[in-house]
Amino acid sequence: MEIDNLTPVLESEQRAGIGIIGCADIAVRRALPAIHRSPFRLMAVASRSREKAEGVAAAAGCAAVEGYERLLDLPGIDAVYIPLPNSEHAVWARRALEAGKHVLLEKPAVPAEETARDLVALAEKNELAVMENFAFLRHPQHDRAQALVADGAIGQLRSYTGSFGIPPTDPRGIKYQADLGGGALWEVGCYPVRAAQEYLGASARVLGAGLKFDPELGVDVAGAALLGDDDGVTAHCSFGLSHGYRSAYELWGSEGRLVLEWAFTPSAGARPVLRLQQKDRETQILAPASDQFLGVFTTFHDAVRDPAARAEHHGDLVRQAGLMARIRAHALTEGPR
Repeated sequence: MEIDNLTPVLESEQRAGIGIIGCADIAVRRALPAIHRSPFRLMAVASRSREKAEGVAAAAGCAAVEGYERLLDLPGIDAVYIPLPNSEHAVWARRALEAGKHVLLEKPAVPAEETARDLVALAEKNELAVMENFAFLRHPQHDRAQALVADGAIGQLRSYTGSFGIPPTDPRGIKYQADLGGGALWEVGCYPVRAAQEYLGASARVLGAGLKFDPELGVDVAGAALLGDDDGVTAHCSFGLSHGYRSAYELWGSEGRLVLEWAFTPSAGARPVLRLQQKDRETQILAPASDQFLGVFTTFHDAVRDPAARAEHHGDLVRQAGLMARIRAHALTEGPR
């Protein structure tokens, strides 16, 4: 599709137009198929390389744009998804918001609470949504887990334990580049930390943290954080880039335990199993198959169309950025290196 063939979105249309800034692997594998099934209309994808943009756009059936700024000037684009390296999130989110576009930022959105607050303030000033893409939260297994806890299936919640680790990959990859915002905390640690916030109160704070650095790579490759809230609920989050694959969390209560074995990255066709342990019995609960990326783009579209839906996402973004920043600061000042 040529750029010149794009036409403005009619005000009467219910489907918002979306563009993608960057051709990251996650965008090609998971986001593009989900967008096609979501309420959004995919308008264009941008890359700094014309050839790369054209290759992705041809497969996706949309316009190819050379240069991120040019995409923001196109007609018909109400929102953008930004799956760029972490170090570029803040600058392009700001430019998109200034251009009047709603923004979905790939996780981790930004590394500092102040930056998150600035983006939220700009979004609210311009009557826009800015949201962080933690797609796993849109999988129904987490709704089921939270409902079980709320219904007292494990009694009073005492603690959360979450782990996300992946095997090492090419050391030249973005996740190992410190200047691009790489490292285990940002790449995988953000998942168990974000999940913990679904169960800890608003008073959640860092009780301890540590990061293990690889001197050759120059980034952290493993770590752990201990969180707690005013109700005495604790959360232990462990993560790493040099581990056997693990993507799980468990909730331990006064009368039982609930385990999610495939918490963060289930495939769209998978049916994760929740294991509910109560006294001397275990109940296995089969969650439905679900494309969590479709869920996140549907949720984002709702926030684009409904101003009342934005405040929760804005608060989540600020809270996550602040907690992650405090984990890193605690680890660098007091934790082992």
